[in-house]
Amino acid sequence: MKALDIMNKKVIKVKKENSVGLVIEKLIEHGLSGLPVVNDKNEMVAYISDGDIMRYIGRQKDQVFGTLFFSQIMQGDHDDFEGRAKRLMDLNVMEIAQTKVYKISSEVEVEDIAAFLGEKDIQKIPVVRNGALVGMVSRGDIIRNTFILQEKRAVM
Repeated sequence: MKALDIMNKKVIKVKKENSVGLVIEKLIEHGLSGLPVVNDKNEMVAYISDGDIMRYIGRQKDQVFGTLFFSQIMQGDHDDFEGRAKRLMDLNVMEIAQTKVYKISSEVEVEDIAAFLGEKDIQKIPVVRNGALVGMVSRGDIIRNTFILQEKRAVM
């Protein structure tokens, strides 16, 4: 069994030109925790998660960088929580999305996907074919398909 056999082909995604506000709408509407970000060729260029959003709206503390002869204070964000949340809505998705993302080929075997998701402790992974996003595989997809297949074989 390969990724293409079990992947969810209906992928909710956003384009790299979209706002974080649209991302939040889609996360809420579809009960998701993250979305792939694609370009005009449907190539995945980033991934934005609820964690990226939390890091932005969370309180930013002052940081002190220094050496023996020089120190610098990088001031955190002193806006209130509501101000950060409001400002977030108009940001371009690429300003906070992660551009280093895991993805797999549609030809990868399910047992390899299971091992990878377990090793990296991630819930789902985008599936690409010829560079284009074609689906997503989650832990649930693997469990459902693995054990449904075993039940079907046991009945035969």
